[in-house]
Amino acid sequence: MSRRTWARRTAVIVGCVAVTLALWAFWLEPASLTVAEHELSLDWPGDRSLRVAVLTDLHVGSPFNGLAKLHSTVDRTNAAKPDLICILGDLVIQGVLGGRFVPPEAIAVELARLHASAGIVAVLGNHDGWFDHDRVRQAVESIGIRVVEDTSIRLDTPIGPLLVAGISDLWTGRHDLSAALAAVADDGTPVLLLTHNPDVFPGVPARVTLTLAGHTHGGQVRLPFAGALIVPSKFGQRFAAGHVVEGGRHLFVATGVGTSILPVRFRVPPAVTVLTLGHAKP
Repeated sequence: MSRRTWARRTAVIVGCVAVTLALWAFWLEPASLTVAEHELSLDWPGDRSLRVAVLTDLHVGSPFNGLAKLHSTVDRTNAAKPDLICILGDLVIQGVLGGRFVPPEAIAVELARLHASAGIVAVLGNHDGWFDHDRVRQAVESIGIRVVEDTSIRLDTPIGPLLVAGISDLWTGRHDLSAALAAVADDGTPVLLLTHNPDVFPGVPARVTLTLAGHTHGGQVRLPFAGALIVPSKFGQRFAAGHVVEGGRHLFVATGVGTSILPVRFRVPPAVTVLTLGHAKP
Protein backbone atom coordinates (compact mmCIF):
# COMPACT_ATOMS: atom_id res chain seq x y z
CA MET A 1 0.00 0.00 0.00
CA SER A 2 1.40 3.38 -0.98
CA ARG A 3 1.82 6.15 1.53
CA ARG A 4 -0.80 8.22 -0.29
CA THR A 5 -3.36 5.37 -0.23
CA TRP A 6 -2.69 4.75 3.46
CA ALA A 7 -3.17 8.46 4.21
CA ARG A 8 -6.47 8.54 2.32
CA ARG A 9 -7.82 5.49 4.11
CA THR A 10 -6.75 6.89 7.44
CA ALA A 11 -8.47 10.17 6.64
CA VAL A 12 -11.69 8.34 5.72
CA ILE A 13 -11.62 6.31 8.93
CA VAL A 14 -10.94 9.39 11.05
CA GLY A 15 -13.71 11.27 9.26
CA CYS A 16 -16.21 8.45 9.82
CA VAL A 17 -15.32 8.27 13.50
CA ALA A 18 -15.67 12.05 13.85
CA VAL A 19 -19.09 12.06 12.17
CA THR A 20 -20.27 9.13 14.31
CA LEU A 21 -19.15 10.82 17.53
CA ALA A 22 -20.77 14.09 16.46
CA LEU A 23 -24.08 12.36 15.73
CA TRP A 24 -23.87 10.55 19.06
CA ALA A 25 -23.07 13.67 21.10
CA PHE A 26 -25.35 16.18 19.37
CA TRP A 27 -28.30 13.95 18.46
CA LEU A 28 -28.53 10.35 19.63
CA GLU A 29 -27.61 10.82 23.28
CA PRO A 30 -29.39 14.16 23.91
CA ALA A 31 -32.55 12.67 22.35
CA SER A 32 -32.39 9.55 24.49
CA LEU A 33 -33.87 8.92 27.93
CA THR A 34 -33.01 6.30 30.51
CA VAL A 35 -34.08 5.41 34.04
CA ALA A 36 -31.01 5.13 36.27
CA GLU A 37 -31.61 2.99 39.37
CA HIS A 38 -29.31 3.28 42.39
CA GLU A 39 -29.40 1.69 45.83
CA LEU A 40 -27.99 3.76 48.70
CA SER A 41 -27.27 2.42 52.18
CA LEU A 42 -27.85 5.13 54.78
CA ASP A 43 -28.39 5.71 58.49
CA TRP A 44 -32.01 4.75 58.02
CA PRO A 45 -34.72 3.68 60.50
CA GLY A 46 -35.84 0.06 60.38
CA ASP A 47 -35.50 -2.33 57.47
CA ARG A 48 -37.90 -0.75 54.99
CA SER A 49 -36.64 1.19 51.99
CA LEU A 50 -37.92 4.32 50.28
CA ARG A 51 -37.99 4.85 46.51
CA VAL A 52 -37.23 8.44 45.53
CA ALA A 53 -37.40 9.66 41.94
CA VAL A 54 -35.18 12.65 41.19
CA LEU A 55 -36.01 14.94 38.27
CA THR A 56 -33.55 17.74 37.70
CA ASP A 57 -32.35 20.08 34.98
CA LEU A 58 -35.32 19.32 32.76
CA HIS A 59 -34.44 22.39 30.65
CA VAL A 60 -37.58 21.90 28.59
CA GLY A 61 -37.07 23.48 25.19
CA SER A 62 -33.44 22.49 24.74
CA PRO A 63 -32.81 20.56 21.48
CA PHE A 64 -34.53 17.14 21.31
CA ASN A 65 -36.08 17.96 24.68
CA GLY A 66 -39.48 19.53 24.15
CA LEU A 67 -42.86 18.83 25.69
CA ALA A 68 -43.04 15.40 24.04
CA LYS A 69 -39.82 14.40 25.81
CA LEU A 70 -41.20 15.77 29.07
CA HIS A 71 -44.34 13.67 28.56
CA SER A 72 -42.15 10.58 28.21
CA THR A 73 -40.11 11.63 31.25
CA VAL A 74 -43.26 11.82 33.36
CA ASP A 75 -44.43 8.43 32.07
CA ARG A 76 -41.08 6.80 32.86
CA THR A 77 -41.05 8.36 36.32
CA ASN A 78 -44.54 7.14 37.16
CA ALA A 79 -43.71 3.66 35.84
CA ALA A 80 -40.84 3.45 38.35
CA LYS A 81 -43.47 3.66 41.15
CA PRO A 82 -41.61 6.06 43.44
CA ASP A 83 -42.81 6.78 46.95
CA LEU A 84 -41.56 10.35 46.68
CA ILE A 85 -40.63 12.59 43.73
CA CYS A 86 -38.06 15.38 44.14
CA ILE A 87 -37.67 18.07 41.47
CA LEU A 88 -34.37 19.92 41.80
CA GLY A 89 -34.80 22.91 39.54
CA ASP A 90 -33.91 24.35 36.12
CA LEU A 91 -37.23 23.60 34.48
CA VAL A 92 -36.76 26.27 31.80
CA ILE A 93 -33.92 27.18 29.45
CA GLN A 94 -31.90 30.34 29.01
CA GLY A 95 -29.84 30.74 25.84
CA VAL A 96 -29.32 27.10 24.87
CA LEU A 97 -27.95 26.93 21.31
CA GLY A 98 -30.72 25.64 19.05
CA GLY A 99 -33.29 25.69 21.85
CA ARG A 100 -36.81 27.07 21.90
CA PHE A 101 -38.23 28.57 25.09
CA VAL A 102 -41.18 26.75 26.66
CA PRO A 103 -43.13 28.70 29.32
CA PRO A 104 -43.31 27.25 32.83
CA GLU A 105 -47.10 27.03 32.67
CA ALA A 106 -46.87 24.56 29.76
CA ILE A 107 -44.24 22.58 31.63
CA ALA A 108 -46.51 22.44 34.68
CA VAL A 109 -49.32 20.89 32.62
CA GLU A 110 -47.13 17.85 31.99
CA LEU A 111 -45.70 17.72 35.52
CA ALA A 112 -49.26 17.62 36.87
CA ARG A 113 -49.43 13.98 35.70
CA LEU A 114 -46.71 12.92 38.16
CA HIS A 115 -47.86 10.87 41.13
CA ALA A 116 -46.19 9.50 44.25
CA SER A 117 -47.81 8.28 47.45
CA ALA A 118 -45.75 10.47 49.80
CA GLY A 119 -45.92 13.55 47.58
CA ILE A 120 -43.92 15.70 45.19
CA VAL A 121 -41.52 18.39 46.41
CA ALA A 122 -39.28 20.83 44.57
CA VAL A 123 -36.64 23.52 44.69
CA LEU A 124 -35.83 25.83 41.78
CA GLY A 125 -32.56 26.41 39.96
CA ASN A 126 -30.44 29.24 38.59
CA HIS A 127 -32.09 29.21 35.14
CA ASP A 128 -35.49 29.48 36.80
CA GLY A 129 -34.18 32.43 38.80
CA TRP A 130 -32.64 34.13 35.79
CA PHE A 131 -35.96 33.84 33.95
CA ASP A 132 -38.52 34.62 36.66
CA HIS A 133 -38.32 32.68 39.93
CA ASP A 134 -41.77 33.68 41.18
CA ARG A 135 -43.48 32.81 37.89
CA VAL A 136 -41.87 29.37 37.78
CA ARG A 137 -42.73 28.78 41.44
CA GLN A 138 -46.35 29.81 40.90
CA ALA A 139 -46.67 27.48 37.91
CA VAL A 140 -45.29 24.55 39.91
CA GLU A 141 -47.33 25.22 43.02
CA SER A 142 -50.51 25.67 40.98
CA ILE A 143 -50.49 21.91 40.24
CA GLY A 144 -49.96 20.90 43.87
CA ILE A 145 -46.17 20.46 43.90
CA ARG A 146 -44.73 21.86 47.12
CA VAL A 147 -41.75 24.18 46.63
CA VAL A 148 -39.55 23.85 49.70
CA GLU A 149 -36.96 26.63 49.74
CA ASP A 150 -35.16 27.73 52.93
CA THR A 151 -37.72 25.79 54.96
CA SER A 152 -38.84 22.21 55.54
CA ILE A 153 -41.92 20.02 55.61
CA ARG A 154 -42.72 16.76 57.36
CA LEU A 155 -44.05 13.92 55.19
CA ASP A 156 -45.62 10.57 55.99
CA THR A 157 -43.85 7.89 53.96
CA PRO A 158 -43.66 4.07 53.85
CA ILE A 159 -40.66 4.23 56.23
CA GLY A 160 -42.46 6.59 58.62
CA PRO A 161 -42.01 10.33 59.15
CA LEU A 162 -39.50 12.07 56.86
CA LEU A 163 -38.35 15.68 57.09
CA VAL A 164 -37.74 17.21 53.66
CA ALA A 165 -35.79 20.47 53.72
CA GLY A 166 -34.86 22.64 50.76
CA ILE A 167 -32.36 25.37 49.98
CA SER A 168 -33.01 28.08 47.44
CA ASP A 169 -30.50 28.29 44.60
CA LEU A 170 -26.89 29.11 45.49
CA TRP A 171 -26.50 31.59 42.62
CA THR A 172 -29.89 33.30 42.56
CA GLY A 173 -31.56 32.71 45.95
CA ARG A 174 -30.97 33.21 49.68
CA HIS A 175 -29.60 29.65 50.04
CA ASP A 176 -30.25 29.87 53.78
CA LEU A 177 -29.15 26.49 55.16
CA SER A 178 -29.94 27.46 58.76
CA ALA A 179 -33.52 28.38 57.89
CA ALA A 180 -33.93 25.19 55.87
CA LEU A 181 -32.87 23.04 58.81
CA ALA A 182 -34.46 25.09 61.61
CA ALA A 183 -37.12 22.46 62.28
CA VAL A 184 -34.67 19.53 62.47
CA ALA A 185 -34.77 17.88 65.89
CA ASP A 186 -32.66 15.17 67.54
CA ASP A 187 -35.50 12.67 67.39
CA GLY A 188 -33.99 10.33 64.81
CA THR A 189 -36.32 11.38 61.99
CA PRO A 190 -34.43 11.02 58.70
CA VAL A 191 -33.73 14.30 56.92
CA LEU A 192 -33.65 14.69 53.14
CA LEU A 193 -32.12 17.98 51.96
CA LEU A 194 -32.88 19.28 48.46
CA THR A 195 -30.62 21.75 46.67
CA HIS A 196 -30.12 22.62 43.05
CA ASN A 197 -26.40 23.29 43.39
CA PRO A 198 -24.19 20.70 45.14
CA ASP A 199 -21.61 23.31 46.16
CA VAL A 200 -23.54 23.83 49.41
CA PHE A 201 -22.67 20.30 50.55
CA PRO A 202 -19.47 21.08 52.51
CA GLY A 203 -21.59 23.13 54.92
CA VAL A 204 -24.32 20.51 55.42
CA PRO A 205 -24.29 19.05 58.95
CA ALA A 206 -24.04 15.32 59.66
CA ARG A 207 -27.62 15.32 60.99
CA VAL A 208 -28.86 15.42 57.37
CA THR A 209 -29.35 11.84 56.17
CA LEU A 210 -28.96 12.58 52.45
CA THR A 211 -28.49 15.67 50.30
CA LEU A 212 -29.87 15.61 46.75
CA ALA A 213 -28.54 17.95 44.06
CA GLY A 214 -28.44 18.50 40.31
CA HIS A 215 -27.05 21.47 38.34
CA THR A 216 -23.84 19.89 37.04
CA HIS A 217 -25.40 17.70 34.31
CA GLY A 218 -22.49 15.41 35.07
CA GLY A 219 -20.47 17.80 32.91
CA GLN A 220 -22.64 16.78 29.89
CA VAL A 221 -19.48 15.40 28.26
CA ARG A 222 -17.48 12.68 30.01
CA LEU A 223 -14.38 11.46 28.20
CA PRO A 224 -12.67 8.13 28.89
CA PHE A 225 -9.87 8.52 31.44
CA ALA A 226 -10.25 12.33 31.58
CA GLY A 227 -13.76 12.35 33.03
CA ALA A 228 -16.00 15.43 32.84
CA LEU A 229 -14.10 18.29 31.23
CA ILE A 230 -16.32 21.18 32.38
CA VAL A 231 -18.32 21.03 35.60
CA PRO A 232 -20.14 24.21 36.79
CA SER A 233 -18.81 23.87 40.33
CA LYS A 234 -16.01 25.56 42.21
CA PHE A 235 -15.03 22.06 43.38
CA GLY A 236 -14.41 20.71 39.89
CA GLN A 237 -15.20 17.00 39.56
CA ARG A 238 -15.59 16.49 43.30
CA PHE A 239 -19.39 16.80 43.07
CA ALA A 240 -19.81 16.15 39.33
CA ALA A 241 -22.20 13.21 39.57
CA GLY A 242 -23.36 10.23 41.57
CA HIS A 243 -23.06 9.16 45.19
CA VAL A 244 -20.51 11.10 47.23
CA VAL A 245 -19.67 10.21 50.84
CA GLU A 246 -17.51 12.60 52.86
CA GLY A 247 -17.00 12.33 56.60
CA GLY A 248 -19.99 10.02 56.90
CA ARG A 249 -22.26 12.53 55.12
CA HIS A 250 -24.08 11.48 51.94
CA LEU A 251 -24.70 13.44 48.74
CA PHE A 252 -26.22 12.26 45.48
CA VAL A 253 -25.85 14.42 42.36
CA ALA A 254 -28.25 13.53 39.55
CA THR A 255 -27.16 14.30 35.99
CA GLY A 256 -30.57 15.44 34.77
CA VAL A 257 -32.48 15.36 31.51
CA GLY A 258 -31.84 18.48 29.42
CA THR A 259 -28.84 20.42 28.17
CA SER A 260 -27.52 23.88 29.00
CA ILE A 261 -25.52 26.30 26.84
CA LEU A 262 -24.33 23.69 24.30
CA PRO A 263 -26.84 21.01 23.17
CA VAL A 264 -24.43 18.13 23.68
CA ARG A 265 -24.23 15.02 25.84
CA PHE A 266 -21.57 12.35 25.58
CA ARG A 267 -21.45 9.39 27.95
CA VAL A 268 -23.82 11.26 30.31
CA PRO A 269 -27.26 10.23 28.99
CA PRO A 270 -30.43 12.07 30.02
CA ALA A 271 -31.84 10.21 32.98
CA VAL A 272 -34.68 9.94 35.44
CA THR A 273 -32.81 8.99 38.61
CA VAL A 274 -34.53 6.55 40.97
CA LEU A 275 -32.92 6.00 44.37
CA THR A 276 -33.81 3.14 46.67
CA LEU A 277 -32.83 4.37 50.10
CA GLY A 278 -32.30 1.67 52.70
CA HIS A 279 -30.65 0.85 55.99
CA ALA A 280 -26.91 0.18 55.95
CA LYS A 281 -26.18 -3.48 56.59
CA PRO A 282 -23.92 -4.11 59.61
